Amino acid sequence: MNNMTMASAGIAISWIALPFFLGFVIYLLPKLNRYLALTVPCVSAGYALHLILNQWPLTLKLLDNFGVTLLADELSGYFILTNALVTIAVILYCWGTDKTAFFYTQTIILHGSVNAAFISADFISSYVALEVIGIAAFLLIAYPRSNRSIWVALRYMFVSNTAMLFYLVGAVLVYQANHSFAFAGLGNAPTQAIALIFVGLLTKGGIFVSGLWLPLTHSESETPVSAMLSGVVIKAGVFPLVRCALLVDDIDPIVRIFGVGTAMLGVFYGIFEKDTKRMLALSTISQLGWVIAAPAVAGFYALAHGLGKSALFLIAGILPSRNFKELQEQPINTVLWIALVIASLSMSGFPLLYGFEAKMLTMKNLLPWQGMIMNVGAVGTVIVFAKFIFLPHKPQDKQEQQVNLKPNYWLALIFLLGGLMVANALYYQAYTLANITKALVTVALGWLGYFLIFKRIVLTLPRVLEQFENLIGVMSLMLLLLLGMVLA
Repeated sequence: MNNMTMASAGIAISWIALPFFLGFVIYLLPKLNRYLALTVPCVSAGYALHLILNQWPLTLKLLDNFGVTLLADELSGYFILTNALVTIAVILYCWGTDKTAFFYTQTIILHGSVNAAFISADFISSYVALEVIGIAAFLLIAYPRSNRSIWVALRYMFVSNTAMLFYLVGAVLVYQANHSFAFAGLGNAPTQAIALIFVGLLTKGGIFVSGLWLPLTHSESETPVSAMLSGVVIKAGVFPLVRCALLVDDIDPIVRIFGVGTAMLGVFYGIFEKDTKRMLALSTISQLGWVIAAPAVAGFYALAHGLGKSALFLIAGILPSRNFKELQEQPINTVLWIALVIASLSMSGFPLLYGFEAKMLTMKNLLPWQGMIMNVGAVGTVIVFAKFIFLPHKPQDKQEQQVNLKPNYWLALIFLLGGLMVANALYYQAYTLANITKALVTVALGWLGYFLIFKRIVLTLPRVLEQFENLIGVMSLMLLLLLGMVLA
């Protein structure tokens, strides 16, 4: 190992350890909690940009005989940058509130463990990172200490731990077959191992019907926690799926199939949802499908989704109501509506915003059979976010109930929305006449469908699969489905 590699390894280890170290320091210096917490994602953002711009992968073997390895590359960089920017926005959003040192400690520990998941290249280190994420997320969901928040947190923890039990058994089977926990070993693993690992990751990552625990958890959490959960935390579960798809050719088709199915399932539910935060949570399921539908560019799309979705959750948290019917009758602050429209247009793939480039790059990397279905999904996404875009609005001074937004709220929103505009330069090659025309036609079809059909439909879809007693049963059914897919 040369001096440059040793220095890079030292920087990587220090960067991983920093959130956990400062997390405990916050308790010793509670008056500096916000400043210390903000330092961590800023450092992560710098490290992520280094990985993206230099494109110099770092492989760090911790336990070589067991295949326990860390890998920091361009793919990791995009996911880490997403984590950093969303965490910065959340801390800014909470700056003027009464959040305690405990909240900021758990926030940066969650941030650090998510980063660790994004550089893990084996099943055992991913398992450790995902379990720490589960604990930190549980504590943040339960932070209000109300009966409702504690129940939602316990429900999340139970589903998460059960999923990771499946995953751990699968990881042990991979080790038995290869004497290594490395992701690449999945190619030589027995079918049972692949199925068990996938059940765990599909559930943890909120993919397809295994992810139907997600709407209640994300919609009932506090606004900044919802933004982190949907913006970055949930992506820690899909990241190993992306890595495995890129490393093992036989895994790629399975991941792509679930990507398409997830994208369509989330859109279908989201179109008919009447609650703002539940709609955003269901949209998260759909967008995770877009992330894994084209594994080679998953990080690029994850960044677009993280910025847009966390901004939408932060905005939804300060709307006068969560009910779309009530919002149609109660105009919102025009300035707030503009922020809502910018984020919604990005999620819809409208040109001049980062979401457009992310969708075009993803479409470019889809297989022919995926492209036809995902084009329908893109129109469905436009219909979902049309419900936000066409809300009535008025200038604030004419409203009967004014929305008193603190400066830190606007700072967080400007930071995220500005990111959607600045990141628009990352893939300027997307701006061809054909792509722009396709995006505008997709948006026009979605808006037309919204006004002519879906705005008038009042349909409540059953939530039976979201019920706590059915979630484990769904995991078992998914295990059988995966066994069939792997054997086929």
